[in-house]
Amino acid sequence: MDKGPRALGLIELAANGKAHLIPITIMHDGRFYDAGAYKAAPVPMALESGTVYEAVKSGVSQGLFTVAGAAHAGPNWIGEGTWKSAEQLAAAAAKREVLQAKPTEPESDRPPVLRRSGPEKPKPPETARPAPVPTSSTPTPAPTAPGATAPPEHEDPNRPVLKRGKPSAEAQPPAKSVASSMVPTASAKPANPAATSSSIQLIPAISDAGGPEPSSYAFSTKPEEEQQFRKKILALATDEVRAHDRQLAAETIAASVPTRTARTTIARQQPTFENTHLRIFDLSSSNEPVLVLTTSARLQQHPEREYFVTLVAREDLNGDLHKAFSNVTDSQHLDVLPSMELIDAVDADGDGRGELLFRQTSDAGRAFSIYRVIGDQLYPLFEGTPQ
Repeated sequence: MDKGPRALGLIELAANGKAHLIPITIMHDGRFYDAGAYKAAPVPMALESGTVYEAVKSGVSQGLFTVAGAAHAGPNWIGEGTWKSAEQLAAAAAKREVLQAKPTEPESDRPPVLRRSGPEKPKPPETARPAPVPTSSTPTPAPTAPGATAPPEHEDPNRPVLKRGKPSAEAQPPAKSVASSMVPTASAKPANPAATSSSIQLIPAISDAGGPEPSSYAFSTKPEEEQQFRKKILALATDEVRAHDRQLAAETIAASVPTRTARTTIARQQPTFENTHLRIFDLSSSNEPVLVLTTSARLQQHPEREYFVTLVAREDLNGDLHKAFSNVTDSQHLDVLPSMELIDAVDADGDGRGELLFRQTSDAGRAFSIYRVIGDQLYPLFEGTPQ
């Protein structure tokens, strides 16, 4: 397994091509740290200028984000920089290959060029030659290039380095002062890391100087197979919603036992599901599907209450689904249990296997968490603090 440093962030990509990066974790020596605070002096290491992140969607490369500066968005840090999609990078590389392969024609072999007749262009006036520089026994120091800065005197030679390859010349960001970008002006509105507009894509991104190459975690299914998966996991979700509703009823009627009629009514209710998203992954390249369902539901008995369901399941050899993880909460209890939104599958620790990246939302704020799927269970690798 890659020992790092390996940084994981989340790119928020707008429809106009502008992007910024939310730092999530840094793994170093096999341990995960909060990337928003790790080695902040004062800018976190994950957002140092020039750091390159490779955006990966279900393990497939989508492009490069090069950090040019860091700024505060409320209590959190975000990275500003330059985004180049995989298509833009490929087009730039093809253009360079064409220019390099194009032979240079000798002047005598070039075809004649027709020009419009007209008066000759006036010659530029002669300028006086500069006076010779007097020699001196004392050597003159060479001038410093504009914008160049001397290397720090106390640079730590063992400081870990983050970079995910090198972007092309077209992908290099313009020079930008990190210090000036950290303090937004009074009139400027800070970027919102919690934006959920449908026009904004959320793409995990990795920065690692020596990690493995990305590989796809998508599980290929036929339409009829996907429908069967959807039917089975929604049946599991129905059971989870009913169980959550029974628990709330038991808490409401603390001292009494629900009657048989009440139990039957709850058991027979069919939830109405909305905003249902099913993702199917092959996280270990073993052709074993891992299903992740995120949905919301309502029961006719409590129309004012919205349930939020996140369910992870695996299929056995007989085609049956086994629940590996379930998170069910509702709009009236987000102060106790947060809802969970799947971002994507991503190789957070550099071992080639995919982990599940979630964003948790509660009354206390938002946080990110990373889970590894082992057998029929999920194990937390990182759980952030809500902010």
